[in-house]
Amino acid sequence: MKKLIAVLLLAVMPAFALGAEHGVELDKVDIDLTDKPALQDGARTFANYCMGCHSAKFQRYERVADDLGIPHDVMLDNLVFSGAKIGDHMKIGMQPQDAKTWFGAAPPDLTLVARVRGEDWLYSYLRSFYADPSRPYGVNNKVFPNVGMPNVLVGLQGNQVIGCKQVQTVVDGKKQFDPLTGSPLTHEACDQLTVEPNSGTLTTEQFDEKVKNLVAFLAYSANPVKLESQRIGTYVLLYLAFFFVFAYLLKREYWKDVH
Repeated sequence: MKKLIAVLLLAVMPAFALGAEHGVELDKVDIDLTDKPALQDGARTFANYCMGCHSAKFQRYERVADDLGIPHDVMLDNLVFSGAKIGDHMKIGMQPQDAKTWFGAAPPDLTLVARVRGEDWLYSYLRSFYADPSRPYGVNNKVFPNVGMPNVLVGLQGNQVIGCKQVQTVVDGKKQFDPLTGSPLTHEACDQLTVEPNSGTLTTEQFDEKVKNLVAFLAYSANPVKLESQRIGTYVLLYLAFFFVFAYLLKREYWKDVH
């Protein structure tokens, strides 16, 4: 019994850790794993901006190419920069010992990060870096305070700063208005993120879409068989529903003469 309780506690601890860590309201993101162009764009972003430090060692280049509809030669020419073969795992050349020396800790593998952190967390985190000269890499993160990595997407997003500005007051998810005049009630909030104009190559809308595609790829990578599992599950439920009709008719036939 004690072992069972210990297992259950270990299972729920990550959820408590995540809830305590960010302490901010996360932005919602709607991921569509059937949108292959979006997944392809996310794979390209991951290969170009993330794989300098982070691996996806439980995933293979070939599996990604086949699942996302990318020809093998295109995959090798555009998403593989280490000389790896198409059947190799998505590892990086950086050695863990060197990474620990350079960064203080080895950057984590990201194959399963979407299952550990959640899609909303990733989407919010990647869009919440801001300039902070006091930090080693000159940036901090609203979702993950005192983050220990640089903002690798700053060239796309632009230089984001945090500061104070007037925002509409919201209580229990409802916007507040003055009962006499009907005008919005506002207050000063000092945790607002703003991108400096023309400091990035993408507009805010384009950057949000780029991050969404990256999160979609990470969600796919964390569970490549999700769509297939859902498809099989649908067939199983239809079979059970079909079988139930005949089981009920058979049961009624057996029991009709009992009374």
